[in-house]
Amino acid sequence: MGHLGYSQSIDQIINETEVARVERILSADDMGGRKPFTPGIDKAADFIASEFKKAGLKPVKRGSYLQEFGMLRTKFLSASGTLNGKPLEEKDIIGVTAKPKLTITQKSKYKIVKASKDSLYVVYSRLTKTSGNYLLVVDTAARSMFNNLKRRSASFPPTASIIGVLTVEEPATYAIEFNQEVTNMPLKNVVGILPGKSKKKEYVIFSGHYDHLGIGKPNAAQDSIYNGANDDAAGTTAVIMLAHYFARQKNNERTIIFAAFTAEESGGFGSKYFSEQYDPAKVMAMFNIEMIGTDSKWGNNSAFITGYEKSDMGKILEKNLEGSNFKFYPDPYPQQQLFYRSDNATLARLGVPAHTISTSKMDSEKFYHTLDDEFETLDMKNMTEIIKAIAISSTSIVAGKDTPSRVDASTLR
Repeated sequence: MGHLGYSQSIDQIINETEVARVERILSADDMGGRKPFTPGIDKAADFIASEFKKAGLKPVKRGSYLQEFGMLRTKFLSASGTLNGKPLEEKDIIGVTAKPKLTITQKSKYKIVKASKDSLYVVYSRLTKTSGNYLLVVDTAARSMFNNLKRRSASFPPTASIIGVLTVEEPATYAIEFNQEVTNMPLKNVVGILPGKSKKKEYVIFSGHYDHLGIGKPNAAQDSIYNGANDDAAGTTAVIMLAHYFARQKNNERTIIFAAFTAEESGGFGSKYFSEQYDPAKVMAMFNIEMIGTDSKWGNNSAFITGYEKSDMGKILEKNLEGSNFKFYPDPYPQQQLFYRSDNATLARLGVPAHTISTSKMDSEKFYHTLDDEFETLDMKNMTEIIKAIAISSTSIVAGKDTPSRVDASTLR
């Protein structure tokens, strides 16, 4: 693809040797599987930051490429209470809060919200996105779902304070106490910025998650490290290579933000925090890159775009690739809901044309989340071509010549 004529030949910057160098370091055993809260992920963050610095990117904050924030981890201690004068069993109470202790009665002015078996997940999800105080009254028919929510609420409680009770009664009077242990766990994204020229306040994001699953039980070969070479050292490698490439071009009218997210495997916490730092109206496009180390279902020189039909970004990328032998396709696995599951989702729900580019064969990727997701299973030549295709196809957006249509957020669940 080097024939398309850039001020710096793309093959000099994005080549198989460099791609393999970065990928090999990120997926090495000494990264320990890059699990949050381990030395391995700190080592990976430092390496990514060093590459951003080498490329000449500006740090996200003065003197540091690390975007630091906290994740709350909670450990249930006890719960007790009465409803309409009758005792509540501990198993019929949940608390979803950042506070170590909650004591509420009807005088606390918690808003009462009811949920049936059919509506529980939707209602719960809506409440966790607010900053209010709620008594969530759940129909006893939803007991198994209620118990599932208990497990979910063990980490990263929302800004809302929710006390949930499993009951068929109308709560006229109540007195409930909920106790838990709360620990603030430090997390960090790695973020570098290439300031734009004429459109400095308009942003284009290239991203991937750099965390993985850590260390597990040894297999027959006595390997216990989840190297995560494809998931998602491959996407992170792409972000690093694109940072080097665009920094050398020096022709980005829009500001480019390069981001490596943490805690994707634990629930997308890194991308959620990152996305909240930007006005979505100023984000013109997001290229999230996930699992590009193996060939797609169409073979080499191809990849798919999640949510392809939700904006015209894919069409713009295809137009910029005319004359090359690379092709982007719509996501062939719509039943997997990848558009809603990956790190693009937070901004997409706010109308940003934020899409994930991947080659993962979601119905047959045999090393996905296994101990065998290692460097040796990847195709470096094909991965290099994919990264070059992303660089070339995004050029008119980075240059401010093309602006993808917005995602209609009202159609997203």
